[in-house]
Amino acid sequence: MKQPENIGFVSTRFAGTDGVSLEAAKWAEVLWESGHVSHWYAGVLDRDPGVSLCIPEAFFDHAENQWINSQLWGRTRRCAEASRRIRELTEYLKTTLYEFRARFELDILIIENALTIPMHIPLGVAITEFLLETGMPAIAHHHDFQWERQRFQISAVDDYLEMAFPPRVPHLQHVVINQAAREEIAWRKGLPSILVPNVFNFESPPGEVDAYAADVRHALGLLDDDLLILQPTRIVPRKGIENTIHLIRRLRLPRCHLVISHDGGDEGFEYSRQIQHLAHEEGVALKLFGDRMADRRQFNQDGQKIYVLSDLYPHADLVTFPSIYEGFGNALLEAIYFRRPLVTGRYSVYQRDIEPKGFRLPAIDGVVDKRVVEETRHIMENPAYREELVEHNYRIAERFFGYRVLRDSLHSLINNVRNLTE
Repeated sequence: MKQPENIGFVSTRFAGTDGVSLEAAKWAEVLWESGHVSHWYAGVLDRDPGVSLCIPEAFFDHAENQWINSQLWGRTRRCAEASRRIRELTEYLKTTLYEFRARFELDILIIENALTIPMHIPLGVAITEFLLETGMPAIAHHHDFQWERQRFQISAVDDYLEMAFPPRVPHLQHVVINQAAREEIAWRKGLPSILVPNVFNFESPPGEVDAYAADVRHALGLLDDDLLILQPTRIVPRKGIENTIHLIRRLRLPRCHLVISHDGGDEGFEYSRQIQHLAHEEGVALKLFGDRMADRRQFNQDGQKIYVLSDLYPHADLVTFPSIYEGFGNALLEAIYFRRPLVTGRYSVYQRDIEPKGFRLPAIDGVVDKRVVEETRHIMENPAYREELVEHNYRIAERFFGYRVLRDSLHSLINNVRNLTE
């Protein structure tokens, strides 16, 4: 890379453990290694206020944006008031983007998913108009597109979807996280893109379990010789948790406990009730741990420890990730990073972008079949084989999904956007 740049990250939220926030932090970490300074713009932020601009109206869950969204989805006609309020909020947010650029003397913007999934129409339009008006070089990092989500298929806002999700801007470099997205953006929008997978810092292996996380099993009510099977996800249908329960029942290993790390979030609780009923019916000991998890360590009002996900992985005897759909699948890389044996689902991105790299993982292809059960049991009952397996998978992940891959990709991306505006 040439001289260091001031880089502005833009999204609706940079906080917590959602995939966008985590991947953006990894990008910023790698850019910092080359001297680039990152600044942050969003509606909710947990970054240093000294290098950030927090605009509450930019958050997708802000009251004004919630009202706008209520007028746009599941219908084909929007009222004049909705159009007026979209324009008003767009103009306001655009002024804040100008302020963001001026305050931190920014050279390049990195737009994190705000031009991808239309959860905040005014912000996406404001970013698009800002880029067209300023000619500022930018990278759009796309995580999940509107055509991948059922709830965005019927809308009264097709004009803005065509304009800004994602936009056609000459000096905007598009980046996707899987091959299917690369093909779809080319077919639907006629836009070229660069594939940069999600990554993990395999160059820096995890250390020993510290004193804070040493009592995770005790907090779960488990004994030392109990088997902890970790499902490190929210309880939502696309995670395929019913297959985890079927697998545990068929393994018939003694003293097994399924621990689900997070609750259902904003997708309701019906699926959670179904999963709890299924576990009871199949005789699988289930522990829901969502009330003791957060994005940072702390204590709750009863004085109990609140843990982060990285506190749980080292205690797991097996990690299950039988997802039906994922944009990428960070939990898969996390389990490999912590050298845990893993059972995955053969979701489409895994089949196309991850499996061919040479990983050795039991994979559920729709249903839990005899092959998956026997392979998983062999891993659980043979420590030497298990150790060989996790080391093999770690080496493969380090090669294809490590920081070196991101370092090389960002080097090219920064040079590309420089050249687009020279």
